[in-house]
Amino acid sequence: MSESRGPKPLEIQLSEKQQRILEEVVNRRHSPRYEVVRGSIILKANSGRRNQHIADELGIGRPMVWLWRKRWAESAKQLERIEAEKDDRELRSFIQSILADAPRSGCPATFTPERICRIVAVACEPPEDSQRPISEWTNRELADEVIKRNIVSSISVRSVGRFLKRGRFTATQIRVLAQQRKRQGSREVRWASGGGVSDLQASSGAQESGSSCGKHG
Repeated sequence: MSESRGPKPLEIQLSEKQQRILEEVVNRRHSPRYEVVRGSIILKANSGRRNQHIADELGIGRPMVWLWRKRWAESAKQLERIEAEKDDRELRSFIQSILADAPRSGCPATFTPERICRIVAVACEPPEDSQRPISEWTNRELADEVIKRNIVSSISVRSVGRFLKRGRFTATQIRVLAQQRKRQGSREVRWASGGGVSDLQASSGAQESGSSCGKHG
């Protein structure tokens, strides 16, 4: 049976801002191919094309079109909320997380070096700035906060502890950094190689390990 006689595909309706960001991702010279293909699927779906037409135009299988159309549709409400409450940088980050591979069952999640830096940056803020009724961050509170801020969609308490441990952060060092940031009124974290706070390393592989963070701003 042809698709024209089958069930109507999931409707995709992009805001102007979402469409602009996707077009930038697709047209950017150094975008990974998977981002280009998946972003193109969403853009073509937004223009009303059916799954088989998109598959034919991009030279891919129809199940792949269905999968990424479905994933975008499932994220529609969260996209609307982020667009309304956050800035363009947060929206772009979330859109790219939608286009990224979903973690496979039983496999550890992949966290980019940038996101690991942002997680540790939150740990360097006084918890009261986030309306947390605690004087020092716990791994559980920190995991909850970075999910709330949409830095990651999910993260285990164990992973948070692993990132801080790999960066050789102690509770005392984090508390001192938080106090320094509060006095300076700065949203910036600088990583010092000789002052007891090392460069945080994270890998670009399937597990959390290795590329350095120089500065988070």
